[in-house]
Amino acid sequence: MTFALVRVRRGDLRLDLESFARYAGVHPDLVRRLVALGLLEPVRERGEWWFGADQLAELARIERLRRGCDLNYAAIGLVLDLLDRIAELEAELRTVRRSRPPTGGAPWTRTDSR
Repeated sequence: MTFALVRVRRGDLRLDLESFARYAGVHPDLVRRLVALGLLEPVRERGEWWFGADQLAELARIERLRRGCDLNYAAIGLVLDLLDRIAELEAELRTVRRSRPPTGGAPWTRTDSR
């Protein structure tokens, strides 16, 4: 069993399709299907697909949703988009909350009309 592993930049490792599938424990046809559905986005160089470590995490996330929630791959795309949007909104909310000065109490205990 051999892996085609390439270090592109410091800390940036890439796996070819076969190695990525083997490392993730899935069939390469499933990886091709996920790419076709837009759930995975490999880097394309000289006709080859290359996957980074972040794509392994994304594949694990996809498989957790498929198995845990019994979703088909088309529905998983929608769920992933919604989860990513929720994460963005939560990050924005944390940023806004950190930039506000303290208000001196919970909003439901205030007596003024703020």
